[in-house]
Amino acid sequence: MSLLHPISEGSLVRLLVAAGMRVAQPFQGVGQKTIGELEASLIELEKVYTQAIARGDRDTAKHCRRVVIEARRRVRFASGNQKAAEEKRRLKAEMSEWMLVWLENPPVFPAWARLRRKAMLPGNSGDY
Repeated sequence: MSLLHPISEGSLVRLLVAAGMRVAQPFQGVGQKTIGELEASLIELEKVYTQAIARGDRDTAKHCRRVVIEARRRVRFASGNQKAAEEKRRLKAEMSEWMLVWLENPPVFPAWARLRRKAMLPGNSGDY
């Protein structure tokens, strides 16, 4: 058995980021610490997705969607965790909705996010 086991894409990305390297989308994934981080990562993914569609790169476009689908699966799980604080569960449920909007129509997402942010909390801090 090899000492070097296969490493997941997520684990590799976390190691690279921890080492101070910038990881490009769609490999960086979806930030989920704050609404602001989520918005920024989804807007970046939308750009990659839209460019991939424009040049006929279906593999990259599919990868972008898979990244958001997997992130949404994780955040939906977190939103239902009864052991987590109510505020955190609400944040994760809101994030799930943001990702659903992205999945339904990525090019519309940036405009929708601006409007949603305005409708959220006073001050629009991004830390919901």
